[in-house]
Amino acid sequence: MRYDLSATLIPTGGEFLMMTIQVMGIHGLPIIHAGDDLAALICERIVFEDGDILCIASSVLAKANGQTRNLAEIEPTERATAIAAAAGEDPRFIQVILDASVDVLLESPFILAAVPCGHIGVRAGVDRSNVEDDIAIILPPDPMAAAAGIREDIRRIAGRTVAVILTDTCGRAFRRGQTGHAVGWGGVTAIHDFRGDADLFGRPLTITEEAIVDEIAGFANIVMGESSDIDVLVEFGSGAVLFDFVGLSQYLEERPGSRVDVGPAAALRPEIRGHVARDLLFA
Repeated sequence: MRYDLSATLIPTGGEFLMMTIQVMGIHGLPIIHAGDDLAALICERIVFEDGDILCIASSVLAKANGQTRNLAEIEPTERATAIAAAAGEDPRFIQVILDASVDVLLESPFILAAVPCGHIGVRAGVDRSNVEDDIAIILPPDPMAAAAGIREDIRRIAGRTVAVILTDTCGRAFRRGQTGHAVGWGGVTAIHDFRGDADLFGRPLTITEEAIVDEIAGFANIVMGESSDIDVLVEFGSGAVLFDFVGLSQYLEERPGSRVDVGPAAALRPEIRGHVARDLLFA
C-alpha cells in the first residue's frame, strides 16, 4: 500500500512551500519466527534509498529475536492469580507482564507498568495480538540498540543509510483509541524543539516540542494495519449469503495459518478501489 501526502508549509517569511511524503508498505513478508533475519527479509522486498525511514513493529522484531514466552510453560504466582481474577485475564499472561516489568504503577482497572528501557505502558507492552496461540510477545529489552542493529544490518546488506523506528501501539491519556508510538529509533531526530522560535505573528514559542518519531510511527501504523494479514475479495454468483463468506474465510484460514478477511468486491468504497486494485493478485 502506498500513500502520497502533500502538505503546504508556511514559514515565517510568508512563502509557501510544498512537501510530499510517500509512505509505502512492505509486501510479501512471511510470518516471522525466532531466528529469522528480519533485515535480510525486508531488503529482499524493497529497494532502499539513503535517507529512507523504516518503521518496524516492535512485536515483529521481538518474534525474530525470540523475545516471546510460551504460556504453557508459565506458573503464575499468587499475585498474578489475584490480579487476573480481578481483571478476568489469564493468570499466566499476567505473570508474563509482571516478569517483564521493573515497576507496576497500576494494577486495576488495567496494569500500567515500567519496563527496563524506561518505557511505561499498559501491560508493560506485552502483547498476544497477531501471534500464535499461547504465545506472548515482550518488548525488546533495549529498543534503541535494536533499532541501531537493524540500521547497521541494512547498511551491510543494501549499502544504504536509513533511519529505523520501532513502533508499538499505545493509548493516549483522556483519548479514545490507540495509535502508533515510537519505542526505539536511530538515525532520526526524535524531538523537534521549537522553543525559542517565533510563531506566524512573532510571538515566542515557549513550550512546543514536536514528537517527530511518534508522528511518523502513528502514520506507519495505518499502513501496517492491526488485524489480518490477508484480505480476499470475492465475486459470488447471485444468491450468496453471509454464511458463504464466513465458510470461505474459515476454509482459507486453514491454509496459510493466518487470519483471513473475506468480503465482496462490490463493497469496496470508490476512494480506495484504485489502491486495492494495484495490489490485487487474481486467482
